[in-house]
Amino acid sequence: MIKVLFFASIRERTMEKETEVEGAPATMEALLRLLCTRYGPDFEAEVFDGGSLSSRLIILVNGRHIAHTGGPGTPLRDGDTVAVFPLIGGG
Repeated sequence: MIKVLFFASIRERTMEKETEVEGAPATMEALLRLLCTRYGPDFEAEVFDGGSLSSRLIILVNGRHIAHTGGPGTPLRDGDTVAVFPLIGGG
């Protein structure tokens, strides 16, 4: 099982703080595609830009940014925790 945590505007799209996915999709992209099926086109528009992963997201697996672990091809294992944040600015 993979635990997925949603933050800020992503949470607004899913209407959930977190969810669990039974079985472990092999990659981050596979997990995100499964979540798009679950949460619909508004969520998909946030997550993907065309066929590519959106640059408007920060995604961590077990606290590590996927930019450093293989991007959308980041492998997932049972027990992983994924956090999905929108890219936000502050000042």
